[in-house]
Amino acid sequence: MVLDEDDKQALAQRLVDQAKAEGVDLIGPGGLLSGLTKQVLETALEEEMAEHLGYDKHDPAGRNGHNSRNGTRAKTVMTEVGPVELDVPRDRDGSFEPKIVKKRQRRLDGVDQIVLSLTARGLTTGEVAAHFADVYDAEISKDTISRITDKVVGEMTEWQTRPLDRVYPVIFIDALVVKVRDGQVTNKPFYVVIGVTTSGERDILGIWAGDGGEGAKFWLQVLTEIKNRGVDDVMIAVCDGLKGLPDAIGATWELAQVQTCVIHLIRNTFRYAARQHWEKMAKDLRPIYTAVNAEQAAARLDDFDDKWGAICPAAVKLWRNAWGEFIPFLDYDVEIRKIICTTNAIESLNARYRRAVRARGHFPNDQAALKCLYLVTRSLDPTGTGRARWVIRWKAALNAFAITFEGRINPSDN
Repeated sequence: MVLDEDDKQALAQRLVDQAKAEGVDLIGPGGLLSGLTKQVLETALEEEMAEHLGYDKHDPAGRNGHNSRNGTRAKTVMTEVGPVELDVPRDRDGSFEPKIVKKRQRRLDGVDQIVLSLTARGLTTGEVAAHFADVYDAEISKDTISRITDKVVGEMTEWQTRPLDRVYPVIFIDALVVKVRDGQVTNKPFYVVIGVTTSGERDILGIWAGDGGEGAKFWLQVLTEIKNRGVDDVMIAVCDGLKGLPDAIGATWELAQVQTCVIHLIRNTFRYAARQHWEKMAKDLRPIYTAVNAEQAAARLDDFDDKWGAICPAAVKLWRNAWGEFIPFLDYDVEIRKIICTTNAIESLNARYRRAVRARGHFPNDQAALKCLYLVTRSLDPTGTGRARWVIRWKAALNAFAITFEGRINPSDN
């Protein structure tokens, strides 16, 4: 019998009312949910045993002298509602292999997902163990938690080497600083490469550990790896002053335009100014990056230099040094400019990464840090593809890309 939504709600309400009348808690050991979970799992196990033996419980067919039921054995499993003690049916010749709760299985898969979710939020193994103790009144060791999270290492390797789309209109290359113990605790950069697909989706292409001294050779290795995974063409590569990266991009995708990250350029400008100047400085910077062409932008930069050069000379120098990588931005259609400057999704991702690594303090090695960052990535998309919606108004941008980069953009390239 299949219950409709009203019947399900009515049944749930009756169970809750009955639990309250009997003074039974909803969660925790002996609670309503634990009892229901026990009944459902034991019913499923009995169904599996009936299918294994070929007859139902108490059926006279079980007296035929062949393999038959042989009582039950007690087993406690950790579930999403806490520990549940089950009576697992046995057969005489020990050939029964249950699937719903396998032999030697002590946790349901949902528990592993809870551990991975908590770890992705930056909780340490000790904090995850304390969470289970507080919420579920259950003991789960730090070693068990580590083993659960270690399971994703193979999955992470597959994700890092998975095939990618043939074309990405834009890729963003960003750095995140993580504390890693290498003899002593040091700040180590981890690089995240994010692509925008031809259907307007964000695609996290991968995460790589650096050592702070990266050059063209390192970047050529990373970008070649991405190319070998199927990326034949990139229209625009947005990055932020990483040594050797522009040359490596040109060597990997010779038609790709290297574009300095305008948002980072603006933010880095503020580092050279007192906070009370930020609002006025932002107002004076706007005419530069909204200029209609490079000539107008250069004139506005001169105006900016006249006003701020004596107060913040390093801020002006920052823009002049980055000018060659900035001005391609001014040649693009306004819709393409919006995609390049719209970094909300990237900032949101980075905020999640930073929150997770900050909660951990530091990591014993690169692998532990990569695992943490991957768990954050994984939490965004349970399918493990690391994708999510990127922008709402993508069609206008797609048309602009198709015209600007004629013959290189095809929505079917995903």
